[in-house]
Amino acid sequence: MNVASIVKLSISMAIFGSIGFFTIHTGIPAVELVFVRCIFATLFLSAMWYFTGGHKTENWSKREVLQTCLCGIFLVLNWVFLFKAFEEMSISITISIYNLAPIFVLIFGALFLKEKMTVPGLLATIVCFIGSILIVGINNFQSIDQLMSSGFIWALLSAICYALTMITSKTIQNLSPYSMTFIQTAIGIVMLLPFCDFNLFYGLSMTNWIYIFGTGLIHTGFVYYLFFDSVRSLPTFLVSVLTFVDPVVAILLDIVILSFSPTILQTLGILLIFGGIFYTVRPRKKLA
Repeated sequence: MNVASIVKLSISMAIFGSIGFFTIHTGIPAVELVFVRCIFATLFLSAMWYFTGGHKTENWSKREVLQTCLCGIFLVLNWVFLFKAFEEMSISITISIYNLAPIFVLIFGALFLKEKMTVPGLLATIVCFIGSILIVGINNFQSIDQLMSSGFIWALLSAICYALTMITSKTIQNLSPYSMTFIQTAIGIVMLLPFCDFNLFYGLSMTNWIYIFGTGLIHTGFVYYLFFDSVRSLPTFLVSVLTFVDPVVAILLDIVILSFSPTILQTLGILLIFGGIFYTVRPRKKLA
């Protein structure tokens, strides 16, 4: 095992776990925050791409660039929906639903990539669905208005868009992670520019700006650098397991700092979701 890569990935996931805490203190809505995040990511990672010399050896392909653009649309929508969910629900509940993404990857893989849906995968999907209902509360499923105001739909859409990001990026082999992210976040700037209300940036406090810069520089630039610098040196199952550091940190911050106190049913729902996801991504022993 590459110990340095394990440490880098663990640090990146732990930092990303605090993004919900940062988001709710920025003082700006989801679209404007993601717009700022795309600007920081584009500048930071394109600079890393340039100074590491990756731009000199880049292998461009029209098909892969177009595929990366589509992937970028899903990535940006994933961020917008996630931050909108943070506006409506507690961080713990949002993160738990957001981490249904591996289950959606499993479903979309079966639908679009003709990957086989196994019985354990189907059972994990059902368990996670039951967990999501327990987390949000059965009462919130009684009307569309209640469901929308709960933030459940935003968190679910975020998980779906993240899964689509994974599916569309699966066959991109030649573009480097830096060039991929540069294209994706540049697409985000173009996408969100017409929808940004720049008046919202006036009157922000110094604390708001610290959290905004933190979200852009730390949670996007620095975290993505650590992630890309480590993920290709580690086996898939270990990457899947280490991504659990993210929700654990998020939930701990929510409980310790923001005084979130889950009910018994919500706690059961969280356990069902992460149990189902871990069962899905855990390494399988090969039969002799």
